[in-house]
Amino acid sequence: MTNARDIFITEVALRDGSHAIAHQFTVDQVQKVAKSLNDAGVPYIEVAHGDGLSGSSLQYGLSRTNEMELIEAAVSVADRAKIAVLLIPGIGTVKELKEAAKLGAKMARIATHVTEADVAPQHIAAAKELGMETVGFLMMSHMAPVDKLVEQAKKMESYGADTVYVVDSAGALLPDQVREKIRALKQSLGIHIGFHGHNNLSLAMANSLVAIEEGATRIDGSVRCLGAGAGNTQTEVLTAVLDRMGIHTGIDVYKMMDVAEETVAPILQTPQEITRDSLVLGYAGVYSSFALHAKRAAARFGIDSRDILIELGKRKVVGGQEDMIVDVAAEIANVKSQEML
Repeated sequence: MTNARDIFITEVALRDGSHAIAHQFTVDQVQKVAKSLNDAGVPYIEVAHGDGLSGSSLQYGLSRTNEMELIEAAVSVADRAKIAVLLIPGIGTVKELKEAAKLGAKMARIATHVTEADVAPQHIAAAKELGMETVGFLMMSHMAPVDKLVEQAKKMESYGADTVYVVDSAGALLPDQVREKIRALKQSLGIHIGFHGHNNLSLAMANSLVAIEEGATRIDGSVRCLGAGAGNTQTEVLTAVLDRMGIHTGIDVYKMMDVAEETVAPILQTPQEITRDSLVLGYAGVYSSFALHAKRAAARFGIDSRDILIELGKRKVVGGQEDMIVDVAAEIANVKSQEML
């Protein structure tokens, strides 16, 4: 088992959780959650639109509040935790990264599809120039074989990333697959390795523990499972499990329980659980943030959202192709109407 002092948890509810509440976070909510997480000893708190800096749009979902206001609010109450931001090249730009850094963000997580690390060098370089801790975030990692994953991770390392993450965006990875991927990166890189899981197949906790066993030192969690799909590895549970295992994370277990129960639970529109839609996300290997878009498209066209998600999985649609969801829904509805004639 990795030395306990080397395990650092990044709380993603104020970014990934944005998907679960249709990007409706308020300044007051972010301030309360960030302060509670900070006081509990969480070392990193990610804040942004669900699709990263500049994600607020008709395609990805409009934010209720400008994300820079949310970042500033989180920074204002975080005297111990570092505020992190996510940036997907092509959605966010260096301009937004500089603005976030000016407001006090200390970590930049530069996210690309698992086979497209080569779109990230300028953003990683800019983050380093800004003095930010920099993470390469390889999304949809289940879609690449191990050798390809290693190749892309090495690119992230060569660009200057301090950490590279295996990101299970769809919650589709099985524990043995996580073990194989993390082990390969640990053997091939000289930087920190991280893991970001989703709970669509109820494997986020198991996968996170396997990642730690294989040498990952950076693990993501979402308090109360406030994340896309069925949420991420549940932070308060992860903290308690690691404590039971004798792994000290620096996070107060009781305080994390209180954050979940008293501060975050009231924000949830519905409890985070493995519904049929989130289960299909993991089963089909589809980006977790697609769930809400697919549900809306299904209602619009009078079809089953599962059919949409399965078809998206067959077409290997990835984050950034949200416009395909309506197209696929329209096609399915047309086929079904033809069958009824």
